[in-house]
Amino acid sequence: MNGPQDLGGQMGFGPVRPEPAEPPFHADWEGRVLGLTLCAGALGLWNIDESRHARESLPPAIYYNASYYEIWLRALEALLAHHQLVSAQELAQGAAEPAPAHPRRLDAAAVPAVLATGSDYLRPLTTQPRFRPGDRVRARNIHPRGHTRLPRYVRGHTGVIEAAHDGFILPDTNAHQRGENPEYLYTVVFDGAALWGPDAEPGLTVSVDAWEHYLEPA
Repeated sequence: MNGPQDLGGQMGFGPVRPEPAEPPFHADWEGRVLGLTLCAGALGLWNIDESRHARESLPPAIYYNASYYEIWLRALEALLAHHQLVSAQELAQGAAEPAPAHPRRLDAAAVPAVLATGSDYLRPLTTQPRFRPGDRVRARNIHPRGHTRLPRYVRGHTGVIEAAHDGFILPDTNAHQRGENPEYLYTVVFDGAALWGPDAEPGLTVSVDAWEHYLEPA
């Protein structure tokens, strides 16, 4: 979907200002939000793509006025409500009603092991990749209403395959519980001037990881 997160090439949002020696969290509540998000995800009711889609589906007026972890918190509230783990009343009053513990509850002692394990999104494919490094490809001009990882600013533009990767779970369907449907993944390099014209920074290139169906021969 063309969500508020897709800001490449847009103006008026101010510069990106890296913070030297930036701490992991700027306030204690941010760490709690990350912990809540990880523990809620461990319940197994949604996946990383659905979680990302929930963040990118926030209304622009909310998204642009929220900090990074505020976005995570609002998306988590939406996921918990959608999967009927909390009610509107509980969210409004900021307190949970008594309920039995979820069978997949992640206890604090188990968190380090779960984080160390991670998740595997590689999937073997029996077909041959359609593209090879050096091929010129065009990002398809698509505007799906559902989740996609193809940035809006590269759609319709031509780039070059820099690297061909193995099969990976397709976020477009995985985010909506429609199956993993793995595809080959490619790193595609786009010239900045091709994306944004003569006002682009000289020598700028943009690398995008794109699933196979995002691309067509140029």
